[in-house]
Amino acid sequence: MKDTMPAVALCAAGAEKAVSNELRKMNLKVEESLYGRVRFHADTAGLYQALIGLRAADRVLLEAARFNAADFDALFEGAAGAQWEKIVPKGLGLKVAKVRSNRSQLKAETSIQSVVHKAAAQRLCGKYKVNRLPEDGKTAEVRVYVEKDTVSLLVDLSGDPLFKRGYRSEGGAAPLRETTAASIILLSGWKRKFPLYDPFCGSGTILIEALMYAWDMAPGLGRRFAIEDLLIADGKIEKSVREEFKSKIDFSRLVRIAGSDEDSRSVSIASSNTARLKDIAEGREPQKGIRSANDKAAIGLKTLPMSEARSLFQDTGFLVTNPPYGKRLGDQSQSEQIYREMVGLAERFAGWKLAVITDHSGFESFFGKKADSCREISNGAIPSFFYQYDVL
Repeated sequence: MKDTMPAVALCAAGAEKAVSNELRKMNLKVEESLYGRVRFHADTAGLYQALIGLRAADRVLLEAARFNAADFDALFEGAAGAQWEKIVPKGLGLKVAKVRSNRSQLKAETSIQSVVHKAAAQRLCGKYKVNRLPEDGKTAEVRVYVEKDTVSLLVDLSGDPLFKRGYRSEGGAAPLRETTAASIILLSGWKRKFPLYDPFCGSGTILIEALMYAWDMAPGLGRRFAIEDLLIADGKIEKSVREEFKSKIDFSRLVRIAGSDEDSRSVSIASSNTARLKDIAEGREPQKGIRSANDKAAIGLKTLPMSEARSLFQDTGFLVTNPPYGKRLGDQSQSEQIYREMVGLAERFAGWKLAVITDHSGFESFFGKKADSCREISNGAIPSFFYQYDVL
């Protein structure tokens, strides 16, 4: 790959493996996997591939510089040495939006933020022969990570976070983040040849992410990205990458995905959200409701309590679900009772695999069966646990 650039994909802590595997399938070189982020190299086309095609990543950022700094003088020199003028065009502002420092001598995040901004602004003002950078209008957002005295300066290419796919009209109470839903689907090992059922489908996030995966529909087709405002943007390459992703979509595939929820309003929202997918894929403005009464539903949805959920398929498959959290119910004892009642799924879905994400570290004791694997994974700001059962 010629003229590659260092980049970083941010993701939920615990989803790094899923993101790394996605990048490798795009033939992008993964450098290392860190806590909540994966470093990789890509040319311009590869950056667009990552932005449009990654399912489990929350953001993609360009690494403007990487250097060692144990004090603020070294931080300033390193930040001033970055070639900002090759990324940030004249007339665009610059904002240091986030700072993270871990196991480093530089600890004061507000001071790090100030020094990096001063150094970058000084260089850009010198290159563009201006007295100050614009303070109004669009800005290039920079994130700073300091890990063991190694500083990484990252320019955001995403804009809105990548979990904003465009299909969700309403999410209901404390919805599962789209990228987290995609992560657990990828980590569960589910493939489109298997049935998938969610007995707590809510607004349908797990089901819709599975459907997009089964159709080979890239999640970023319906949106723009912040890279468009930067000097590394290339409209011709972006158009080519988008067309390539569109050519891979296959709406005709047999898809055996279904779900249920006891809340009829949530099921209605899930149905409406699903109906927007084809509009997004085909470049149309997503409509607010179901497009047509004659449009065959891609996902089987029913209003049912979990206790009545049953397999609609002859083959064994995957149960992938996000049962109500104590935080969502307002009472942890209610969620624990739900976990106890979930044991009935083992009878109605005998032989199926089960993948559960919940914020409760004691899920196994209430469900009554030890998981074959468990990993910590975050759902936005909520630390959660992903339990997998090889067979019910």
